[in-house]
Formats: sequence, C-alpha cells, structure tokens
Amino acid sequence: MIASRTYPRTVAHADGEITLRLMSGADAPAVLAFAQALPAHDLLFLPRDITEPKVMAAWVRAIERGDIDSVLAVRDGAVLGCAAVIRDPHSWSGHVAELRVLVSPALRGGGLGQQLAQEGCALAFAHGQEKIVAQMTVDQRGAIAVFQALGFRPEALLTRHVKDREGKAHDLVMLSQDAAQVEAQMRAYGVTEAF
Repeated sequence: MIASRTYPRTVAHADGEITLRLMSGADAPAVLAFAQALPAHDLLFLPRDITEPKVMAAWVRAIERGDIDSVLAVRDGAVLGCAAVIRDPHSWSGHVAELRVLVSPALRGGGLGQQLAQEGCALAFAHGQEKIVAQMTVDQRGAIAVFQALGFRPEALLTRHVKDREGKAHDLVMLSQDAAQVEAQMRAYGVTEAF
C-alpha cells in the first residue's frame, strides 16, 4: 500500500507556502467563496453546482459520513484549491473512487493541481480503492495533462454530456488509473513514498 499523508502539512509553491489540510464543516463558507469565484466553465465536470449553499451542505454531510475526503490548499484563511475523493461503498462500483480537483486560476501552472491530485490518489489508495476515475471537459487540457502525468489514461468520451449556463453542450473525457498497476510501478522504481 502506498503511504498515506498526514495533515495539516505545509508545501512550497512558487507564490509562497501553502497549507494542505482536510476539509471539515467549518470550512464550508471559505470553500463556497472559493467555488463562487471560479469561472463557471471550471465547474462543468462536477455533477452538482458547488456554488450553491445547499450543495455545499450536502458535501459537508458526505464528509461527515465518511463518503468523501477533501483536501484543501489554504493560505491566510483563503482556499486556493481542493481535491475531493468520492466513494460510494453501497454501489456496484464501491471499489472505484472519483477524484475531483479544482485550483484557483491565479495559481494554475505552478504545480498545485498536481500536488492536490497526488493527495487525492494517496487518500484513495489509503482507503483501499482499486480504481480512480477523473472527468473533465475535453478543452481542459492542463487538467488532462496533470492527470496523465500521474498515470491516468483516457477511458471514455461522453459526448454532449454537460451543458453550460448558456445551454451550450460540452464533451467530457473520463480518465482512470488502476491502483494495483500504479503501486507495482512505484515499487519497480523504488519510489513507494512518492504519493
């Protein structure tokens, strides 16, 4: 098993240190403000609109139930990014986790998205998930590159799967990663602590 993380933890970033910590119910207002400041297109891959307070409340309840782990990237009380690992132990796909990552536009390109994706993978592996999936619109090339750098591979293209607020349809790409394969590669390279 790939080593799990400890929180809170400080990581270096080009713009200064950032604290990574697990999200709790007390973080809901800051995460809501973060989500509301994101471009609407960034949120299209999510099944629900997290800019809505009732959706944020459902997210917090899922964290409290243990169905979601969320890691926040925080500086001076402001949320700069987040990763969420969603599990549904009652489904036929209970062995599969979905990983969702969002980063403030001002911090993109500096490695924070990759750091958060790695954190999400580590949490999924620590929970014994066998497969991790991530989805995004096909034009989110930076996000696709981040996941592919972590060993995710395209698995499905969902055409005209989501509509933006103006009613324009967008395709989603689904990427996946097999936990056993990643762990075997890490062991082969002698880097089991990489996650």
